[in-house]
This record gives sequence, C-alpha cells and structure tokens, in this order.
Amino acid sequence: MFAHFVEYLHQGSPASVAVMTVALMLMFGFALTRITKLLKLPNVTAYIITGILIGPYCLNLVPEAITDSTVFLPNIALAFIAFSTGQFFRLNALRGNGVKVLIITILEACVASVFVFIAAYWVLGMDLAFSAVIAALASATAPASTMMTIRQTGAHGDFVNTLLQVVALDDVVGLVAYSVAISAALALSASGSGVDFKNVALPILMNFASVIIGALMGVLMKILLTHRSTDNRLIVSVAILFGFCGICEMLGVSPLLGCMLMSTVYINITDDDKLFKQLNYFSPPILLLFFVRSGVCFELGALTGGNSQGGTSLLTLGIVYFIVRIAGKYAGAFAGCMITGKSKLVRNYLGLALVPQAGVAIGLAELGARTLGGTAGSSLHTVILASSVLYELIGPACAKISLVLSHSCDKDTKDEPVLSPQEEDKLIVNMLIERIREIQSELPEHTQPVPAEAVSSNQQHAMLRHFHFNNKNYH
Repeated sequence: MFAHFVEYLHQGSPASVAVMTVALMLMFGFALTRITKLLKLPNVTAYIITGILIGPYCLNLVPEAITDSTVFLPNIALAFIAFSTGQFFRLNALRGNGVKVLIITILEACVASVFVFIAAYWVLGMDLAFSAVIAALASATAPASTMMTIRQTGAHGDFVNTLLQVVALDDVVGLVAYSVAISAALALSASGSGVDFKNVALPILMNFASVIIGALMGVLMKILLTHRSTDNRLIVSVAILFGFCGICEMLGVSPLLGCMLMSTVYINITDDDKLFKQLNYFSPPILLLFFVRSGVCFELGALTGGNSQGGTSLLTLGIVYFIVRIAGKYAGAFAGCMITGKSKLVRNYLGLALVPQAGVAIGLAELGARTLGGTAGSSLHTVILASSVLYELIGPACAKISLVLSHSCDKDTKDEPVLSPQEEDKLIVNMLIERIREIQSELPEHTQPVPAEAVSSNQQHAMLRHFHFNNKNYH
C-alpha cells in the first residue's frame, strides 16, 4: 500500500501531487518537532531531519518535480529572515552600547571567516571562489538554540546581555559577508583566472541598486501601511516582500541586504514593531517548508560516497570546516571582548555560545549553490547542511556550558539592584500610569490626560491588586 502511495505521489496529477506533498512536509515537520522538543533541540534540526527522511534516500515521498518547482523558496524564506533582522538597527539603541557589541560581532564573525578561508584555500587547495563563499558562510550564527538555552536556565547578567546583542547582529554581518563573497565569486567565474573590472563592478552596482530600492520600499511600506487594518497590513507587507524578491531575481542579486535595509528604514521612521510580530506569526510554515526542502535536497551519498571538491573528499572538508569555524568563533569573540574591555568571564566563554549555525547559513548555502552551480554548488550545500545539523546538536550543550562557567546561572549574580516590595509596587504603578497615558494619547484630542497626582492611593492599590491577580492567572 505504501508503495502504491509513493507511486501516486510521483505519477499523479500535478495539482494533487503538489498539495499532498506540501501537506506531508508540514505534518512530518511538525510531528518530528515533538521528538526534538523532548531532546531539547531546536525546531530547525527537526525540519532538516524530516527532509532527509522523506527525501530520496529514505521514504522518497517528495517528487523531484516539487523540489524543482519550489526553487523560489530560499529567496522568500531569506527575505523574511533578513527583514526580521533589520528591527534590531534602531538608531537610538545603537547609540548606547552598540559600538562595543558591533566590534565584538565583527571580529567573531570575520575571524571565523578568515580561519575557514585559510583552511579551504591554502591548506586544502580549494578553488578561490568556492573558498570565499564557504568562508563567508562560516560567519553566520543561529541564535534560536542559544536563546532557548538562556530561557531554560534563567541565566542573566552582563554575559547574557552581551551574548543576546551579538547573536542579534551576527547574521547581519553574515549577510554582508556573503553578498561581498558571492559578488567576487561571480566576477572570478566570469573572467576565468583573472579579475576584470567590469565583472567586479557590475555585481557591486547591482547590489547597491537593490539596497537603494530596498530603502525606498521601506518608505513605501510606511506610506501604504498607515491606517490599515491588521489583515491589510499583512497583505501589503507580504506583497512588498515578494515583489522585492522578484526585482532582485531580475537583477540577478540576493534580496538579503535590500530586505534588511527595508526593515531598518521602516522601524526607524515608524517605530512600529507590531508588523514584525505579525510577520513572525505568518512566516513559520514558509520557513518549515524551506528547511524541509533543504533536507530533501541534501545529497547524503555525496558526503559519504567519496565525492570530492578540489581533490579533497567532502567528508574531510566537512570535518575541517566544522572544527575550524568553532576555533575562529572562539578566537574572534575572545579578541573582541579583550579590545572592548569586557570581563574575564565574558571574554573566556562567549565564543562557546556562538557555535550553533542553521537558518541563515542554510539559506545562503542554497543561494550559493544555485549561483556557483555544478559540483561546487552541490558540495557547498552538502557541507553546510551536514555541519549545520551537527552544530545544532552540540550547540545547546555548548551554550549551557558557557552560561554555567560564566556564572550567569547563579542566583546571586548581580545584574540589577534588588527592589523592596514597596519599591516594586511603586514601579508597577508608574508603569501602569505610563501605559494609561499611552492609551490616552491615541484617543481623540478632547480627552484630557490624567496626571499622575490624580491617581489616589486607593486607586493605586486597586491597580496593583488587578495587576497581581492577572499576573498570577497568567503564570
């Protein structure tokens, strides 16, 4: 019966096969997250393993026609990921501790890339274009498993604050590094062994044009979303993101930098973070399909069957990449913390928490595979996907070790001054009053704001009772 079902999936009508395959990808992906959740692993790991299980090497439930016809998924998924990173670039937030965090992030990302490039190009003798692209991919970090570990352990303090800021900006550096590397790779591929100015300048100009268009799209998004209903805001924003991906495809460039700048412009001119929350509710099925598809396209036989790239087996390349990237992340984070004057505990253990690599790196690997093409492209995708699974398996453990060794899990860690019950109640009342003023500012102009003095002691106690009652019920 199962054989007949598989045969139908491969020979049925295109519409029914497409709908059934998407349903299987979604259901299998969700089902496997129930297992990885028990193992304290991130959902990305479940999605990739799902793709491998239902792919050609195991159950063979996904026809090749489906993977070929969904080639647009990496662009769409990465557009959502890149758009979500732009919200962290609020100018007022970057004026504070932003410079120190930026220095640490650039160093930990770039040192990892340099280490991998040296290992790939000079030690293993890989092609220059291939070495540049895989080195750029080494800079990206997956924050999901790290943040999950922080929530589970209740860690806090300067180490955690620095870590969260670094992982938030890390993918941005990775996106920029990839854009530069893939432009250089295209230039080298077009001009052979030499570098022609036209072949170098054209990709740079196209990327610059996409960035300008992205910034203008951010302004357009602000105009079109003003005074729209919640449903229409989602429709318009998704339409703009899809349209921008189409423009970038016509220009032959990645939509990453443009989407990132689009959201950066939008958040700074509107201060509207509700749109990002709304898109975060919309994007999970798209990201699930993307990661499952990546697992389906994973060439397991290429990794274990003795296939090579530049005379080196992919298994050897994968092992070297896996180890060297970890060393580069640790060394870069250590150097960045030393330069910015971070404490010894932050300096010694921050690099351990930057091991995970998944979402952005896998998406970029797919784009890079399409751009490089041939064996170089398939080798790039295979190595990154295999190492990402391993990184996601050991990542939570490394993050937990770093949190324990940095004493971020200690209950007596000094992070914020401890407030007395009276001071805490006063703070809550002030927060509630401030919230009332925010609500009143959105009411018609004839409504007069209530001054803080007008809130009587009895009203304050009533507000506190209401707050504590709701908070108790929530927990």
